[in-house]
Amino acid sequence: MFLAVLLDKEMRFSRFYQTAIYLPVVLSLALVGFIWQLIYSRDQGLLNAVLHTQVDWYGDPNYNLWAALLATSWRHIGYIMLLYLAGLKAVDGSLREAAAIDGASEVQTFFRVVFPVMRPINVIVLVVTVIESLRAFDLVWVINKGRNGLALIATL
Repeated sequence: MFLAVLLDKEMRFSRFYQTAIYLPVVLSLALVGFIWQLIYSRDQGLLNAVLHTQVDWYGDPNYNLWAALLATSWRHIGYIMLLYLAGLKAVDGSLREAAAIDGASEVQTFFRVVFPVMRPINVIVLVVTVIESLRAFDLVWVINKGRNGLALIATL
């Protein structure tokens, strides 16, 4: 929602940012898994090269769940952002204007006017998130075939 609020404001290159954030959504989960394998690789991974470490992000049960969550979040954040952005665009401008006339700050306007109006969007986002979490087989299988604490019903 934070990205949607930022992109809802009239800023330069907002279409470019929307495209860049939405781009991972069009990739398959298997391809996302391979991309993140390149980032998380113990020997030649980008993350270990930047941090100057030798951590096995996918093999260590302490890290592999967080690594999978980050990879999945990276893929789905664009879709969720797009849903919230559509919801923010649908909020009637007169509601914001009335709140400003009443003396509400921008933060108060968001939490007391805009956010309650977006309740149907929040329900849709919740449903989409649950459905996508149940379809997580591809990424987990690419990561480590469901071993080391990443066992799913589908991998079992």
